[in-house]
Amino acid sequence: MPHSYGYRARTRDMFKRGFKEHGPIKMSTYLVNYRVGDIVDIKANAAQQKGMPHKFYHGRTGIVYNVTPRAVGIIINKVVGNRYIEKRVNIRVEHIRHSKCRQEFLDRVKRNHDAHVEAKAKGERVNLKRQPVLPRAAHTVSIKDNAPQTMTPVPYETTI
Repeated sequence: MPHSYGYRARTRDMFKRGFKEHGPIKMSTYLVNYRVGDIVDIKANAAQQKGMPHKFYHGRTGIVYNVTPRAVGIIINKVVGNRYIEKRVNIRVEHIRHSKCRQEFLDRVKRNHDAHVEAKAKGERVNLKRQPVLPRAAHTVSIKDNAPQTMTPVPYETTI
């Protein structure tokens, strides 16, 4: 067969729906609010062909810069050669979802604020910086009731 270079070439697994996720699109997809500045993940939904992103943008994360009734405009940085190009794509809401990439950071900001307020009320200082995990402390392993074992690999055997 001849090689095809179509718009959706080689997207058989990329655009397929998940296990038990086939059928019509749920209404909750359309009830999600998107605002300018939101970080969103792009994941094409094969049940809706309109407003579907190109396969390059599938799995990418971008920032919303424009909101319309059925679609949103997203800014995505694309690597071209040795530089980044800011690409602006308009994608329907069926193909995007809010990104969870900043959730851990936002939770940490809230925890730090609460700890700061609590420390200020007590009149003390608190260190809010993340600390790297230190190496484990030195210790001695006792061989009493813990005899050393010699481990050898199992020989390879064929079952033909």
